[in-house]
Formats: sequence, C-alpha cells, structure tokens
Amino acid sequence: MGSIYLIRHGQASFGTLDYDVLSPLGKRQAEILGAHLSRLGVGFDRCISGSLKRQQHTASATLEQLHLAGMKTPAIETDPAFDEINIDAVLQAHLPDLFPAHQDLQRALQQAAAQPSSFQRLFSQAIEQWISGKHEKATLESWNSFRERVQGGLNRLLVDAPPQARIAVFTSGGPIITLLHLIAGISAHRAFECAWQIANTSLSQLRFQGNVVTLTSFNSHAHLEMMQTPELITYL
Repeated sequence: MGSIYLIRHGQASFGTLDYDVLSPLGKRQAEILGAHLSRLGVGFDRCISGSLKRQQHTASATLEQLHLAGMKTPAIETDPAFDEINIDAVLQAHLPDLFPAHQDLQRALQQAAAQPSSFQRLFSQAIEQWISGKHEKATLESWNSFRERVQGGLNRLLVDAPPQARIAVFTSGGPIITLLHLIAGISAHRAFECAWQIANTSLSQLRFQGNVVTLTSFNSHAHLEMMQTPELITYL
C-alpha cells in the first residue's frame, strides 16, 4: 500500500500584517520535523504543497533536513487544491449575520485580534454558518466547492500513483479536516470541532490501494513532544 502524509504548516505569523509567513518558531518546527523523519528513514517519492507561502516554506525547511541527512528529496510541486479556506473572506461574509449591530461586530473583531482564543470562538461561529450551506454568498467559495476542491486534489494524487509510493502533502488545517470528513465519514460539524487540535507540523497519514483510501493516523506531533519543550507545540 502507498502512503500520503498530510503535514500542517509550521506556526504562522498570527496578529501581524502578513499571517502567511512562518514565524521563527514555525521554521524551527519544520526543521525538527525534517530531522525526525530523516532519523526514521522516512523519505518521499513526491512532495506536494498548496500555493500559500507558509505551506511552501514548511515544505522547503522540512526537505532541507532530509537533504542534509543524505536522503533523496523530490522537487516541491504546487497544487492550490490544498490551500487553506479563505478565512478572511469567510469572516467578512458571515460575521455581519452573526453580529447585526455594527458596534457589537467591531467589539468582537477587536477582541479576536488581541486574543487567539477570542479569534477561535469568532471563527468557529462563522464556520458553522459557512458549512451549513444556508447562508451562501455569491463572492465566497462555498463549503461544497471547497470540499470538491480538496477531493479533486486527493484524486489527482491517486492517479497513476505507484503502489508503494510515499507522498508528502504540505497543507493547512482546513484541507486536513475536510479529508478527515471525506475519508472517515465524520460529519463536517464534528470534523471542524477537531480543527483547533491540529498542531503545527503535525502528520496525519493516509494509506491507499488504488482508489481506496483509509486514515491510519491523525495529528501526530511526536517530533515536537520528544523535544520536551512545551512551547514548540502550537496551533496557529
């Protein structure tokens, strides 16, 4: 059977002007992951990344460690199917429905910008609106369209994949959760409840035989836990 490793990007730059940049800690997390994989002898036949900077930089930093260990490393291919949900667009589209009063909305946004926990609550409310399908917006990628995009990315990986192939996919929490929903049959609502537990640079493994895909592990971040440095384990 072949394996697909879904790898969440390292810590991004939450609260800055450009979230889509790895923080110094995020780069270190990716390097730790690469060193861990090299010690295990886990290499890849293909490496796919979404088009976002934080995904591509995580892929580069991880593969660099494999290269330094003398392991063969594939070129990084790009497939936007594994890009994250457009979080800003979801918030802008659905928050006015949740906070009809302008003053209440401004207060909620200010709290979210200052505290990750407040952002989590706000985002969870907007996501609930989004995946319900009852409040679709003409200018926003719908939940169904996003799900089809991710499914299409998985289908492309499986086409002509050698039976024993090892494929790395550097992506984000949204696509990982969506694949959990699609493969394990978990409802979208239940799957998104797990979203905030996906650690930066965690690995979730899929096994495939032909077009049959199963989930064999989810959100493993042993490479960070073994460092015995709690601050390495982050979720943004």
